[in-house]
Amino acid sequence: MFGLVVRFDCRDAQSAEGFDTLTAETVTEIVALEPGTLVYSTHAVEGEPTARVFYEVYRDRAAFDAHNSQPHVRRFLDAREQYLTSHRVEFLTAGPAKGLPQTT
Repeated sequence: MFGLVVRFDCRDAQSAEGFDTLTAETVTEIVALEPGTLVYSTHAVEGEPTARVFYEVYRDRAAFDAHNSQPHVRRFLDAREQYLTSHRVEFLTAGPAKGLPQTT
């Protein structure tokens, strides 16, 4: 299993709306086309109206690499910058969990 968390900070409320639209379009394709993507969960941050957090879990590193090479993801990565002031990626090591495949 391979996971990560990404925090995105949008420029302003209008940028957050554009980012949310881009995200929704991209997630539709992820659901339809990426069996190796186990969890792709997007969140608004309570009390921070222009912040977003994504939680992503992939079957393995190869599934993550396949995700990043998809045309819909490439489009997202190229288009997102117009909406953002910053983003931060944190790669995760799996620990005890509920709802995720057990690692060995």
